[in-house]
Amino acid sequence: MVADAVSTQAHSRGVAAVDTAGGSLGIQDCQHVSPFFLFCWLLNLYIFGSLQARGLKKHLKRLNAPKHWMLDKLGGAFAPKPSSGPHKSRECLPLILILRNRLKYALTYREVIAILMQRHVLVDGKVRTDKTYPSGFMDVVSIPKTNENFRLLYDTKGRFRLHSIRDEEAKFKLCKVRSVQFGQKGIPYLNTYDGRTIRYPDPLIKANDTIKLDLESNKITDFIKFDVGNVVMVTGGRNRGRVGVIKNREKRKGSFETIHVQDATGHEFATRLGNVFIIGKGTKPWVTLPKGKGIKLSIIEEAQKRLAAQAASSA
Repeated sequence: MVADAVSTQAHSRGVAAVDTAGGSLGIQDCQHVSPFFLFCWLLNLYIFGSLQARGLKKHLKRLNAPKHWMLDKLGGAFAPKPSSGPHKSRECLPLILILRNRLKYALTYREVIAILMQRHVLVDGKVRTDKTYPSGFMDVVSIPKTNENFRLLYDTKGRFRLHSIRDEEAKFKLCKVRSVQFGQKGIPYLNTYDGRTIRYPDPLIKANDTIKLDLESNKITDFIKFDVGNVVMVTGGRNRGRVGVIKNREKRKGSFETIHVQDATGHEFATRLGNVFIIGKGTKPWVTLPKGKGIKLSIIEEAQKRLAAQAASSA
């Protein structure tokens, strides 16, 4: 019976043999070991097995942080671990990085906490005091004390850009519809990309469409269908941050649906359906875009632009 217990414990813990004074002891030889030794061995297995960590990891190494956070390698061993929230941990920007690294309103970790605890920072119209709150794509970050509003967008290199917007534009945000379902008693509702659940939507709204959400009332004021000819921004993959118009939808049975997009300069590229976010009807976006308008330059064009800027500054 003891040997069977040892065998079960060893297999469950991934232990194949035990080192003794003479060498290794196989599980099949457990019947030749004293009961006291077996008891001590099982006790150690139980104690060390119960001391293992459980739950979510509470730390994040700086070298393992997302590259679009743009953290320097010599700034320390650790990076802020994003809290659980509406955006994925690899696709968000914690509030501490917005205030300390981007806006330069704080120099240290403690200064960020002091600012947030005074309730000076709002995300999508709600006060956020969590220093590692995960703000993401299309979120509106407002600081009433300085009369500033920012929308989180991507640049053509796939990095988050804090795009300054006016007060009128800060009152709404665009949300991509993940799914449309029916709940209890046949109540229709939709789920958005940022974890929102909205009941009784317009029956014409389907998955992959974009809704215009009023941040004060949390109600849908308008929506955009996912159709050919509408302007989109790519939110994933190697083309993240590029803006263009949908030219074609290529459906493949048993595989991913491919979307062909053409930017303002006439260059075409393709990406998956899940990486496309509708931002306007026709060629006119409903939100203002950062500098560059989502047009990705080639390596030669970037070099020419950089040389022209250097020549203008030296002249």
